[in-house]
Amino acid sequence: MDGNVLVAAQISSLFPSTHAISLVIPTKRADIPLSSPSDSEHATYSDLFHNEFTGTILLRLIHGGHILELISLSTDAPPIRFIFPATVLPNPAIVWSGRDLHILAVTSSGSLFRIVIPIDEGAPVWQVTTLVNIKTREYIINKMKGDLSSILVHVQGIHCVVVSLPDGSIIRLESGPVSGDTDDDEWQEYVLHHSSFLNSFTSFLHPSLPGASQIVSIASHPQPTDIGHIWTISRDRTLRLWTAAGGCVSEKTLAPTPTGRAVTPASGSTSNGSKLSVLLHSSPQRLLRVFTPSGLENPFVLAFIPTESSTLSGGFFQLFSTFGDYLQPIKVIECSSSSIHCHLQDFIVVSDTIHSLWDRQGQSVVHTVKVTLIESDETWHIAAYPPESELTPAYLDELLLAPGSLTDKFFKAIMRPGVFSSWTLHTAIHQYSDTCLTLPGPPPPQLLVSYASTGENIAAVVGCTVNLTRDPRTGAPQYDNYWNALKRDWEGFVARCREIERSARWPLAIGLGDLKSKVTIVERERIGFVVGEDVPLRLQRLLSQPTPVIIEPKYALLDILWTLREKLGPRFMLSLETRLVDLAHQEIAFPYADIIQDQARIAFKDEIDEGLESWIIGRLSSVYNLESETRFVMDVIGGFDKQVKREEDEVELLLPHANVDLARALSASYATSTINARYDFSLLLITMLFFLTEQLSEWEPSLLGEVFVVFRGIAMLRSTSRQPAGTSGPQSLEVGIEDDVIAKMRNMNVASARIRHGPSYSLLHRLLTQFGSPADLPGAAHYLLDATGLLQSVSPAHASKLEVMFCERLRLLGHREATREALAWLPRTPGVTYVLLRVWLDEGRYEDAASVLENLAGSFGPDGALSFEDSQALAGVMPQAELFASEFEFYLHAAALFKNASVATYEVLFSQLALSCAPPNVNTADIWYTIMKGLTESGLYDDAYTAMMSSPYDKLRRDFTSHLVYRMCEDHAVDRLMALNFAGLSDEVEEALSFKARNADPRIRPFYSRILYTWYVSRGDYRNAALTMYQRARKLAVLKRKKPERFIELAELQLEAYAVSINALSLVDQRSAWIVLPIGSESGNESRKRRKLSRHIPEGKFALGKRDTEVVELPDIRYDYALLSAQVELIRKTPMLLASADLLLSPDAVVLKLAHLNRFDMALSTARSLNVDLSDIFAHLTTQCLRLARNPDAVSVEESSDWLLTDKVSSWSGTPADRGWRYLRQALERYDGPETNFSYSKIALETVLAFDRLSAPPPWLIQSLEDLHTEYLIRTCLRYEVFEWAMEHTLTMIRKDNARLALEGLRTAASSWLPYNLIDQVLLAAESPEDLSPQGHTLRQELQKEISNRVSHMQKLSQSPAVS
Repeated sequence: MDGNVLVAAQISSLFPSTHAISLVIPTKRADIPLSSPSDSEHATYSDLFHNEFTGTILLRLIHGGHILELISLSTDAPPIRFIFPATVLPNPAIVWSGRDLHILAVTSSGSLFRIVIPIDEGAPVWQVTTLVNIKTREYIINKMKGDLSSILVHVQGIHCVVVSLPDGSIIRLESGPVSGDTDDDEWQEYVLHHSSFLNSFTSFLHPSLPGASQIVSIASHPQPTDIGHIWTISRDRTLRLWTAAGGCVSEKTLAPTPTGRAVTPASGSTSNGSKLSVLLHSSPQRLLRVFTPSGLENPFVLAFIPTESSTLSGGFFQLFSTFGDYLQPIKVIECSSSSIHCHLQDFIVVSDTIHSLWDRQGQSVVHTVKVTLIESDETWHIAAYPPESELTPAYLDELLLAPGSLTDKFFKAIMRPGVFSSWTLHTAIHQYSDTCLTLPGPPPPQLLVSYASTGENIAAVVGCTVNLTRDPRTGAPQYDNYWNALKRDWEGFVARCREIERSARWPLAIGLGDLKSKVTIVERERIGFVVGEDVPLRLQRLLSQPTPVIIEPKYALLDILWTLREKLGPRFMLSLETRLVDLAHQEIAFPYADIIQDQARIAFKDEIDEGLESWIIGRLSSVYNLESETRFVMDVIGGFDKQVKREEDEVELLLPHANVDLARALSASYATSTINARYDFSLLLITMLFFLTEQLSEWEPSLLGEVFVVFRGIAMLRSTSRQPAGTSGPQSLEVGIEDDVIAKMRNMNVASARIRHGPSYSLLHRLLTQFGSPADLPGAAHYLLDATGLLQSVSPAHASKLEVMFCERLRLLGHREATREALAWLPRTPGVTYVLLRVWLDEGRYEDAASVLENLAGSFGPDGALSFEDSQALAGVMPQAELFASEFEFYLHAAALFKNASVATYEVLFSQLALSCAPPNVNTADIWYTIMKGLTESGLYDDAYTAMMSSPYDKLRRDFTSHLVYRMCEDHAVDRLMALNFAGLSDEVEEALSFKARNADPRIRPFYSRILYTWYVSRGDYRNAALTMYQRARKLAVLKRKKPERFIELAELQLEAYAVSINALSLVDQRSAWIVLPIGSESGNESRKRRKLSRHIPEGKFALGKRDTEVVELPDIRYDYALLSAQVELIRKTPMLLASADLLLSPDAVVLKLAHLNRFDMALSTARSLNVDLSDIFAHLTTQCLRLARNPDAVSVEESSDWLLTDKVSSWSGTPADRGWRYLRQALERYDGPETNFSYSKIALETVLAFDRLSAPPPWLIQSLEDLHTEYLIRTCLRYEVFEWAMEHTLTMIRKDNARLALEGLRTAASSWLPYNLIDQVLLAAESPEDLSPQGHTLRQELQKEISNRVSHMQKLSQSPAVS
């Protein structure tokens, strides 16, 4: 190791703002004007604090100075942010009190704030649960008036703060012991002036420039100390010493240039040199440091004087000692010539060594020199960042020389780790989007969409305003204009990113951290460390110097190759690199000497003139042993520091630093730098071979192979180092804030944070978590590179175990694209093929993966022909890190892979292959189950059925039957299910379907009851088919009672089930047309009682505790169907009846309600089916006919729609009354007769007479009763006092009987009988002459006459002898 190098990590990538805890600092002032703070995450001030209890803490002022952020560099505690009511003045500080952290800050409003953070021993720096204990105290400084823009603040200790005033005087604020019982600080203010009477008189004689006394830097002795002095330097380069009691006690005016190496001391007086014409810049600067050298007691002060216009250096240091109250100059230390045109940002003195941080054109550079108190020549050591490619327009043009998409190239370039920070990309894309929204016309849709990540946002938005135009004359697409415009758009976005990133890399501070006393530098948006450089980085730095540098002789070949690179130019080198990459990606079938010779003929043709080629060959011929030097260069490329060890028992090497992410980010950054240097050397080495084509045939073939395998390994590492690893998910930190709006306000991200992003890492960062590493650099980076094993291979024809495992690690991390790129470098060995197919599995390319897996099976088993290297590499990525003993085990593994990917097709395929080669006496039940289940899930039911029936395991077949049946039902493959035989498994099928039919919701597909019905019918079991559908109807009845609002829907399904059950049971022998089912809760509300069977079964033949059963016959089902049909019709007519559900349970009530609704057809048919008396129906029907006959207009159409407006009735002629009477006559003919003793006709007659006894009943009604029930007709007329009708019917009865006697020729009186008592009642009722009409008198006389004749005739017959 020789020299140092800087490595840095981006703060926004490790500590995103979304993870920070924000606290608002209250203020007593009410007159603070509102300001619009910047939302920039770039710090304007930074400082480092280190303590053994707290570790290293980074203090930053961001958002224009309104937010003070604390970041722990030693623990994983989240950042904490304090939002101040006004801008914080430079310079706030952190002070340790012994148990608490004190933050002292002065704002532009004139307030001094003290923030006290309690620290628990052994706990993180600050805990989320203890944030409520943070105390904030404010003190309003009374003596700060006027313009505060030039004020400088210096925190000397926990009880002392110094504030500079514009006139060069200072305010010293001192406080007593800090008490936790009060919220206010008590500070004493003391104003100290530097001027005396003599100084005032001198100033009068020699007036100074305006602002010359303004203090630009303040320093004090670092804590802990009892030295209370203050040192200041003003713009006129005057160094002053201040004490608490005496104010300014000594001052020295420093020379603007190092005029001599020794300065004559003049204690207590001011130098009377020439007047300075140029003042120091008025902005606060860090020009002073106070320290105590080793072995001494007096403090020393080191002052820096910038000489920006000098051509020798950027300034010089002047060392003073403080003895008593006097400043004594000791020596002048000139800065390095490398500091020309650089600006000193900060410096520290540690162990008598000056570490200075310089701003060199926006980049950080650290200069280090050892301080001695005697005159000596100091040697400065410089540490800078390794060379890195900037995305300049020229570099972007070089990128476009390689084939590929323009957008893809630019996007990969900006997303490369370490190029731009997360905040840079976040800010740039927002600025770009805002600019695009200001363009005329409607905004592109890409600008109106929110994205999950910044990278997604960039890829979608950049270039969205560029459109393909057409030539106005020819209409041809103008592709050239489109690509040029797209390129300019991307270049503009990259330039925006570079501008923001350049601002982010301005150096701010330097200090010491706890990474083994490494010097730490802080930039606006990055934090870096000074670490030792390895050999490749050192050689790259030396070779990259603009002025020639003497290189050690053993590196002479590298010096020649570097010169070769400069002469060939970047365009040629890029073209050659592209050819080499393509060559490395191909399978090698010829010697490398022949391949290089062929490629050299193509690559160098007409591109290199003979003079350059001769010069190159001449320089290479000057190397004594080129093969030996080549091996030495390969050792440089693949060599690592001696600290790298592989012993797993040395656990201390694997212990990371406390802040894991920061340590890993720095290690990844270092690894990326050294990989780039090694890649350049490897590329140069192969370039050399293209100029030695004639000599390569004499080289050892193994050496050429090693050159290419080293290039392959370092190229894989370089490709990996350029891969971002994405962002981790945001973590929510609860601080007791329930309102998200308040949380957003505290984070000040209400308007600006469109995308909440977490930490973003590089892929090397992720790999460090896999391999582990030492905590120190460069050991950690070397450990990573060595652990990958990519630089340990010796032949490009093989893929080593470590190389294959490296690709597998990338795949396990989820970076499939990076894995494919890495695999593309390796030959297609079995191990590489296996990792590739695993990538295809992850990407969903199952067909390709299955094909490769099937071909890979031959690598296993006793017949596998793998080399030792291939077997080791393949075993490394196998489960349990060993090869499978047979193809059978490998096929099982392949099936498990597809099972994890939920691809049943190929899981079945490999299970079948495993079954085909299964060893004897191996239980293959699980494999059979996998095959059957996979085929079922794939919808191949016929194959699944075949596999099930072919399985040798009977229990497996019976257990799987239900799964197959259910799956086919769910997939609506019922027809295919019915076509299967299920020989020997019918009981299992029926049991499975019966279980679902009993327990599944009958409304939801698949309808298992219908499927089971179909199963029974297809096998001729009509009784069970009827039972299934009847049980379905019962379940629907239960649901209907629970959900009355869905009565119609459920009732229709129930009617369908009843009808199907009736049809099935009708196919059974009618002598046994019944079904038996258990009595359940759903049968409790049945309108009919079933016959229970369990009461008649001997208990001795059956087990006790069985449920009662009931017998349901075919008429019972028809009865239920009829009742439900009537209920549905009734509910459709009158939905409000659902409120009185009890009414629907009585058949009589249903029929009567139908009749009242004039639904006579339904009422009559239902009453007949339910054996309900029809009297009320016919009475109501007769009443309706009478109303129609009496007043047709009084009966609305709606009331008679059911029976008068049907197609049949409406086709009858006549008035509505005529059609009504005809309807009644046909109803009586259908439902009345001798079996009912014409009771309904009698009801109709009585209804007519009750309605109006004087109105004549229909003749057909009278005629029907006269023929068979004359006596009833006469009695009814008497009951309703219609005596004339009674006499007419009596006459008719007597005459009909007389006619019968005459017709039959009866000779005895006993041959005929008349109800003479009834006739006497008729005659008696007709005796009142006032109640009879003239016709009635006539009828009475005729009746009396007929009776007399009848009596006479009967007497004659009784007196005549009987006829034998």
